Amino acid sequence: MATTWGGTGPDPGSRGLLLLLSFSVMLAGLCVANSVERKIYIPLNKTAPCVRLLNATHQIGCQSSISGDTGVIHVVEKEEDLQWVLTDGPNPPYMVLLEGKLFIRDVMEKLKGRTSRIAGLAVTLAKPNSTSSFSPSVQCPNDGFGIYSNSYGSEFAHCKQTLWNELGNGLAYEDFSFPIFLLEDENETKVIKQCYQDHNLGLNGSAPSFPLCAMQLFSHMHAVISTATCMRRSFIQSTFSINPEIVCDPLSDYNVWSMLKPINTSGALEPDDRVVVAATRLDSRSFFWNVAPGAESAVASFVSQLAAAEALHKAPDITTLPRNVMFVFFQGETFDYIGSSRMVYDMENGKFPVRLENIDSFVELGQVALRTSLDLWMHTDPMSQKNESVKNQVEDLLVTLEKSGAGIPEVVLRRQNHSQALPPSSLQRFLRARNISGVVLADHSGSFHNRYYQSIYDTAENINVTYPEWQSPEEDLNFVTDTAKALANVATVLARALYELAGGTNFSDSIQADPQTVTRLLYGFLVRANNSWFQSILRQDLRSYLDDGPLQHYIAVSSPTNTTYVVQYALANLTGKATNLTREQCQDPSKVPNESKDLYEYSWVQGPLNSNKTERLPRCVRSTVRLARALSPAFELSQWGSTEYSTWAESRWKDIQARIFLVASKELEFITLIVGFGILVFSLIVTYCINAKADVLFVAPREPGAVSY
Repeated sequence: MATTWGGTGPDPGSRGLLLLLSFSVMLAGLCVANSVERKIYIPLNKTAPCVRLLNATHQIGCQSSISGDTGVIHVVEKEEDLQWVLTDGPNPPYMVLLEGKLFIRDVMEKLKGRTSRIAGLAVTLAKPNSTSSFSPSVQCPNDGFGIYSNSYGSEFAHCKQTLWNELGNGLAYEDFSFPIFLLEDENETKVIKQCYQDHNLGLNGSAPSFPLCAMQLFSHMHAVISTATCMRRSFIQSTFSINPEIVCDPLSDYNVWSMLKPINTSGALEPDDRVVVAATRLDSRSFFWNVAPGAESAVASFVSQLAAAEALHKAPDITTLPRNVMFVFFQGETFDYIGSSRMVYDMENGKFPVRLENIDSFVELGQVALRTSLDLWMHTDPMSQKNESVKNQVEDLLVTLEKSGAGIPEVVLRRQNHSQALPPSSLQRFLRARNISGVVLADHSGSFHNRYYQSIYDTAENINVTYPEWQSPEEDLNFVTDTAKALANVATVLARALYELAGGTNFSDSIQADPQTVTRLLYGFLVRANNSWFQSILRQDLRSYLDDGPLQHYIAVSSPTNTTYVVQYALANLTGKATNLTREQCQDPSKVPNESKDLYEYSWVQGPLNSNKTERLPRCVRSTVRLARALSPAFELSQWGSTEYSTWAESRWKDIQARIFLVASKELEFITLIVGFGILVFSLIVTYCINAKADVLFVAPREPGAVSY
């Protein structure tokens, strides 16, 4: 019997099966690795980083290394606890969990001086009391970018007479080489402290044993040195690279402005047209990125101006007033007057319908929510009043304000000393370009009353906005607080003064700001933005801008910001008129008779709920509210090293992340590395041997041959 046999080489099917099994093992390994990562790390989701900002000469802020910084957690609840992280602790570098009350300059200087032992900081929120204070801003805000300098008003320059922010410690303008994060969630803070207590506390003061609880912070910044450096690098990248990597962006947003009487925005006012300007700021900041509640430093003033605008628009004779009124809400004033300097620049260069020569007078609201008495102080500029004509105009302005406040017993207008400089204000940028009669209304005669100026604690509680605990959110929205009543009185004084400055005489006493409007605005901006009233005044596609918490008022680099949009639509709804236009007509009113995009802006908003509370009643609101770019002229002119205009920019980053985990000792990590390397070498040897003997190990099965008899 003769038999035919198959070949002796390895079967291709067996090799395919081997590859399939290898791929399956790799895929399973990846899935297991992802699952293992979730078991090893606890992410901290509610944190706010300190990021890097730059100007013409400096960089400020914080950053981590490119791969993140890791350290053993040590809780510092009192200054004596610093000894462990600075000198005594045997396992540096340390990640310091710092109690909020210790986030002060003295402590930060100590930590900054021992960077080899400090991996980073995680700061908890403190509970401010009636005697505490914290302002990470400088004592002389916007120094060098206002009207006073060594060559003009040198006696007032650099806050020589008055340190406006006397409590400022300047921390927000320092440069730190390690990451600093704010822990915004008390529950996450408790988890970290529990991990620390379980693993990092030694017995009787002895060193704790491994494993230890550690934290890792990622906040690597791409920009360095100064705005000029980072903008130059970005420019080169965008010019010569196919895939440019931008390393920083200028701080920018939009100013919100409107007119009492509509004007043609496609042209310019005639030289003899007179305009009264009512101004305030929209923005604030703190040490941490996009945490800027700004209750006293910004919100109280722009809420008061919104209420004043509503009250003034209700006057029956506004269309016949001899002078117009412009309401302006400036963005970026915290960073060397970005918004006001841009508006002045546009006015000077014919890029804005109102010119500097059209301005008749200028009234600005500063910080107004913390009046310790009935007094509201009127600040004026002593330098411009050396001109006799301007001095007389300022006197008339003050007299008008005093007359307007006479009918409001809860507000007493007080004149400031003639030798007192202006506080930091947008008016300074206008005076820098032209002598005009102007006044800044504020709750302070000297240094700020605000103990939390530009800090994380300038919240609703700082201006005494509180609500009964048993009320629902909807009841809180409509609950008129004492602060709302006080700010409504300030708004009434402002509205009546603007009416008289515009030439009105008949209805001044009937103009009254609505406390209900003020309290709704305060609640929306400081407590809960996602409320029924804010929803009703916005477009449907802007609903995502409303958070369940308060809005933050940092200018940022992506614009318009949440605050800008909400102020724009609040002003439009408070001062505009609901029309009968359809949605299509509202979006394109040029086809509708007697409607003009040059005179008005048209907004299709969600509207209030119907009587059944089941659906909304959308409507088209016609108003004079518009946006104007708030980007420093320094970037328009590519003068990145300018000392005339703001040059603030924000660094870009790839990832912001914080997490905790257990870390083993160095010895165990080394042993693990050696064992892992040994397993790798062994697996390579086994793989090589299997591959070399594949023809023996993976022999193809014999095929039955032909049998002959």
